[in-house]
Amino acid sequence: MEIRNLITFVQVAELNNFTKAARALDYSQSTVSFQIKQLESELGCLLFERINHTVTLTERGQELLEYAKQVCHLTDEFEQSMRAPHEINGFLRVVTPDSVCEDMILSNYVDFHRKYPNISLKFTTANTDDMFHILDHNEADLMLTLDSHVYRSDYVIAKEEPIKMHFVTGADSPYATDKPLTLRDMQDFPFILTERGFGYRRLFDEALAKQSLEILPMLELGRTDVITKILESGTGVSFLPEFVTKQRVAKGKLTYLNVTDIQADVWKQLIYHKNKWLTDSMRALLEYIKSHEFR
Repeated sequence: MEIRNLITFVQVAELNNFTKAARALDYSQSTVSFQIKQLESELGCLLFERINHTVTLTERGQELLEYAKQVCHLTDEFEQSMRAPHEINGFLRVVTPDSVCEDMILSNYVDFHRKYPNISLKFTTANTDDMFHILDHNEADLMLTLDSHVYRSDYVIAKEEPIKMHFVTGADSPYATDKPLTLRDMQDFPFILTERGFGYRRLFDEALAKQSLEILPMLELGRTDVITKILESGTGVSFLPEFVTKQRVAKGKLTYLNVTDIQADVWKQLIYHKNKWLTDSMRALLEYIKSHEFR
């Protein structure tokens, strides 16, 4: 039994698709089909049911999957042990909200690359629901959410922390005030918000809905760095996580508003699927993020 056939089997099983597995492995689809047929012939059983272009593991396929993952992991572990520690390599896919993606790249990416120059990272942005879809289809290795607290039995939470949220405006904005405000007081303010349905924006909209309020923002975009620059010019009000705004508030460029009637419990969580095969490169990224502060 060839290890490469087991690796192909694991990819098809995780992606539920021969074409996607071929793309991930840089094989032709015919090669993937041949390797699976070869494996089925060796084992004398059907591993996948193929009905109307849908690929599903059989009961025997489910049994093989756990063993195949162990073999693949041990093979990867052996190969990594033959290299020097600094030679850990691999390609990892991380899916995040826009604001977290920007923060991760600006805060820590260069340092991580210095430590692990042979690990390549690809960042993709999405809303929370789409992130779980991406993770479930093995189109990302890790996800970093900025949303309400998530717990699902199919996922491992590698790290998490609560995030403070603030209504914020420019220090010289006509909307800057120390007075207590309510959401109703602010419903006609010119808001600049992240895109609807994304993480903390969704929680904000839910808080408004509970009071039968609606805010029509003057501008919606995913780039929090652009939002804060517009706010600094004295235009508009926004609802942003503290890690995005605290340095600008400390420098006197932005100021927080005292809004008294909203409770948005936002969490930053690092998550991966419980069945994910943890390569040394993925372990390195997990340990790096876990040993550094979320910023």
